[in-house]
Amino acid sequence: MPEKMQYIRWFNELSIEDVPLVGGKNASLGEMYRELTLKGIKIPNGFAVTADAYRYLLDQANAWQALHEALDDLDPDNVADLARRARTAREVIYGAPFPADLAREILDAYAQLKKEYGDELSVAVRSSATAEDLPTASFAGQQDTYLNISGNLALLDACKRCMASLFTDRAIHYRVDHGFDHFQLALSVGVMKMVRSDLAASGVMFSLDTESGFKDVVFITGAYGLGENVVQGAVDPDEFYVHKPTYGQGYRSVLRRSLGAKKIKMIYSEGRTREPTRNIATSEQERARFCIGDEDALTLAGYAIEIEKYYSAKAGRHRPMDIEWAKDGIDGQLYIVQARPETVASLKQGATLDQFVLKGSATPVVTGRAVGGRIAQGNARVIDNVEQLSRFKAGEVLVADITTPDWEPVMKIASAIVTNRGGRTCHAAIVARELGVPAVVGCENATEVLKTDGPVTVSCAEGDVGKVYPGLIDFEKITTDLSGLEHPKTHIMLNVGNPEAAFKHSFLPNDGVGLARMEFIITESIKAHPMALIHPEKVRDAAEKAQLEALTQQYESGRDFFIQRLAEGVGTIAAAFYPKPVVVRMSDFKTNEYATLLGGRGFEFDEANPMIGFRGASRYVHPAYAEGFALECAAMKYVRETMGLTNLILMIPFCRRVDEAERVLDSMAKLGLKRGENGLQVYVMCEIPNNVILIDEFAKHFDGFSIGSNDLTQLTLGVDRDSEIVANDFDERDPGVKQMIRLAVEGARRNGRHCGLCGQAPSDYPEMAEFLVEIGIDSMSLNPDTVLQTTPRILETEKRLGR
Repeated sequence: MPEKMQYIRWFNELSIEDVPLVGGKNASLGEMYRELTLKGIKIPNGFAVTADAYRYLLDQANAWQALHEALDDLDPDNVADLARRARTAREVIYGAPFPADLAREILDAYAQLKKEYGDELSVAVRSSATAEDLPTASFAGQQDTYLNISGNLALLDACKRCMASLFTDRAIHYRVDHGFDHFQLALSVGVMKMVRSDLAASGVMFSLDTESGFKDVVFITGAYGLGENVVQGAVDPDEFYVHKPTYGQGYRSVLRRSLGAKKIKMIYSEGRTREPTRNIATSEQERARFCIGDEDALTLAGYAIEIEKYYSAKAGRHRPMDIEWAKDGIDGQLYIVQARPETVASLKQGATLDQFVLKGSATPVVTGRAVGGRIAQGNARVIDNVEQLSRFKAGEVLVADITTPDWEPVMKIASAIVTNRGGRTCHAAIVARELGVPAVVGCENATEVLKTDGPVTVSCAEGDVGKVYPGLIDFEKITTDLSGLEHPKTHIMLNVGNPEAAFKHSFLPNDGVGLARMEFIITESIKAHPMALIHPEKVRDAAEKAQLEALTQQYESGRDFFIQRLAEGVGTIAAAFYPKPVVVRMSDFKTNEYATLLGGRGFEFDEANPMIGFRGASRYVHPAYAEGFALECAAMKYVRETMGLTNLILMIPFCRRVDEAERVLDSMAKLGLKRGENGLQVYVMCEIPNNVILIDEFAKHFDGFSIGSNDLTQLTLGVDRDSEIVANDFDERDPGVKQMIRLAVEGARRNGRHCGLCGQAPSDYPEMAEFLVEIGIDSMSLNPDTVLQTTPRILETEKRLGR
C-alpha cells in the first residue's frame, strides 16, 4: 500500500469502530475484509474517502452557511418544500470544487487499486454516512451509489455526487424523525472493485426471516443483473431459505425456494449515455429458472452464518444481519458487498405476541408478497408519479408501481402500502417494517385494479401471500403477554398445515407440532394428483395435460416436482419447530377429494361413501396408489436425511387392521423409511374403534398414537360428519366417545407408547381439554388460534388435580 494518506483509509485499515471516520457501510466492509476473508468470505477490496474529506471540501468552499440557509426552518412534512430545499443543499455540495490535495489522494488510491485488479478495473462508488447502519437505525437507500465507474474524471464526479446525496429528501426526513443533526453528520465515500453482477445475479439476504423474526433461517433474495432492482423493489426476486441449525451440523440443502418473476435486469449502458445503467427485459428462459442454483444459495447461507456469528460475538449478543451480495459473471465468484445489523425484526420485544385475525371473508382483488404481518384498511390512493404525492392524505392506502426512498414521508402516514413490483427485501419493504405499516409488494396489477378513494382492507396476516380485499372487513388485534405464561405438564402441540405460517406460529408457547397435514401442502403447493404427475400420458384432458406441463417445466420430471414441493412444505414446518417433534400425517385425501386435484379424475374410483372408503393406509399398498405413496415416502426421506430434520415423526392415518399396519410399515421400510433407523418414529392415528379395541396389538408396530376425535366420533356414533341431516348427532363430548378416548389413553400408557389427541375437540370445547388432562393424556394438539385461550384452562385443571 502507498504511504499514509490524510483523507484515504484502505479497507484493511478499518474496523467497525471507525464509523465516525468512514460511516457504517465502509466501517463494516473494512471489518469484514480484515477479519472474514480469512474464513473464505469474498469481499471486494477498496478504500474509503473519509468523512474528514467531506468536511474539508465544504470548509474550503465556505459552503456551510449556504447549507444552513437551505435547511434551517425546514418543514419536513411539506413534501414540495422538502424537495426544493433538499435539491438546493445537493447543488451547494456538488458545486463545491475539489481541493487539489484531496483529488490527488483519491486518484492515487484508485491507481493503487488498479495495480491489484488490472487497468480494466471499474469501481463501485458508494455513500457511507457517519451515523449509518447503527443497530437501532437504518439509513439504507438514503444516499446514492454509482456503479461501473472508470477513469479519473468519472471517479471524482461520482465521489462528489455521493457526498451531495447526504441531502436526499428521504435522508433529511429520516434524520429529522430520529433526532439526528444534519450538520453533525458527514458522508464518507467507499470506492471498491466493481463486481460484474450485470453479467450474473445479485440480491439481499438476511440471517433471519424478515416477516416473523424467526432466527433459525437465512433468507436469500436475488435477481439477474445489478442489485439495485432488488434493493429498490423494481423486480419480484427469487427467494431461498436455508436452515441454520442443520447447516451447522453439515447438512447442505435448501429448505424452501420460490421463483420470482424477474421481468427486468439492470445492466450497464454502452456508449455515451447520460445514465450509466439501464434495464432490459429478461427472456422467458431466464424468468423460468432461478437466478442462482442451490450450490450458490448454500454458499451465501454459509457467508451469512459466518457474518452473523462474527458480529454477534463482537456485540456480545445475537446480532442478525442484513447483507447485500453479488455474483461476478466473469470470475463466477460470490461476493459480499455490504453488511449491516438488521433493525426491525431483531429489535422486537419477545414478551408480547401480536396476532391479527380477519373476522370476515371476501375474495381478494389483488395479491402479492406479504410484509409486516398486520392488517390495515383505508381508502386507496393510486400514485403514478412523484408529483402526485402532495395529494396523499394520512390514513390512506398507498398504491404505486414502485416506491423510491424519497417517498418515505408519505409512506410514514399511510395505513398500508401496495406496489406492483418488489420483493420482501426491497427498500419499500424494509421501510414498511420499520414504520410498522403492512405492505403487499410484487402484485403486478395493483395500480390497474385498485381505484383511488375505493375502501380496501390490506391483510398481511395470512402467511406469505399478502391480500387486498375490497371494502372494510372487520379484523381483530390480539396482544398477549407471554412473559408470565406458565407451561403445563401436558404437552401443548399445534395443528399446522400451512408452511407459510409455520415460522410465525413457532412463537406460540408449544411443545412441537402434533399434526402437520400433508393434504394442505399437496392442494396449495403441488395442486396435481401424484399419479397424474407420474403418468401424465394417461391424462386425457388436453387442458389438464398442458397445466401439468406448466407446473413441472422447471423440473426433470413430475416425480421430482412432487418430491421437492412436498419436502419443502413439510421441511419448512419441521424447521420452524426444530428440534421439537413434528408429527406429519401421510396423505389422507378421500377419493372425491383426490379427484379434484389436477389430472385426478382418471385415477380415482367413484365411491358412494368416500369417508369410509379408499383412504389412508388402505391406499398405500394398493396398486392404484402405491407409486404415489412411494413419492410421499421419498419426500419424507429427503426431509429427514438430506435436510437433516430428524425431528420429523411420520403418522399413518385410517389404519383399519393390524395386518394392514404390517404391510404399510414393510412398504415404508423398502422405500427407505424403516422404523427405528436414524431415530425414525412412526405413529398411527387412533380414529377407528378397532384401533382402540386392539390397541395392544397396534402398539407392537407403532411408537405412538394420535387420537383423531373427528373420525373416532363419526365411527363410534355411526354419524356421517359430512351429512347435514344428522349433523346434530355428531358430538365429540358424547359419553361413548369419551370412553373410547379414555380406553385409548389407558391402552397406550399400558404399552409404554405416546398418546396425544390431534382432533378439533379441545380447540372447540374447553371442557374436552379438561377431560383430556383428567385422563392423563400425554399431549393435545390445538389449532394455533386457540392455544392462548386453552392453555390457562389446562393449567387450572392440572392445579386442581394437584399435578
